[in-house]
Amino acid sequence: MNPDQKATVLEFHHLSAEQARERRTQVEDIFRGSYVHAIEAGEKFEAPEAFMHRFDAYTAPNRGAGFELVIAELDGLACGQAWGWPLHENTAWWRGLQLDEGNAIEFTAENGSRTFALSEIMVRSELTGLGIAHALHDELLGNRPEQRATLLVRPDNTRAYSTYRKWGWHRVGILTPSWPDAPTFHVLIRDLAA
Repeated sequence: MNPDQKATVLEFHHLSAEQARERRTQVEDIFRGSYVHAIEAGEKFEAPEAFMHRFDAYTAPNRGAGFELVIAELDGLACGQAWGWPLHENTAWWRGLQLDEGNAIEFTAENGSRTFALSEIMVRSELTGLGIAHALHDELLGNRPEQRATLLVRPDNTRAYSTYRKWGWHRVGILTPSWPDAPTFHVLIRDLAA
């Protein structure tokens, strides 16, 4: 290889909740490198302490089975991450959902195998635009056994919103999570069988 060329090998590491907790420092580091502008703007919901509080709750031992974290490394540098979990019966995920249309009781009926919640996907800001987010998305969702996946996106995050739509997601409603200082999100759904 020419000394001026850079290697571009993207590797993925799949982690359970327990393994993710062991990499807590790395998870926070990737978050800080990805949400630079939101942190600098002082957004309370995106403050590192608030984010890590949510991470700790998602990976708590009593949380339930199925949490999966995928960390992407580019030439050995942890450059992005995505995580989620299957929604089980009585999940808090759907609390406060306002569907655009349809029956909310039927839509939110979960059994642990119907819906996978894609909770986070992020890439270090200096590496955006290289296809890493799409690769993380596909790596996390590619072999999921659930029928569908859901995620929350800020309506004013036009770049992410547009990208998700290109990847096959569509809006079904709005939701404000119960976390402190949480904004109102648009709820997107994607058929995983497609």
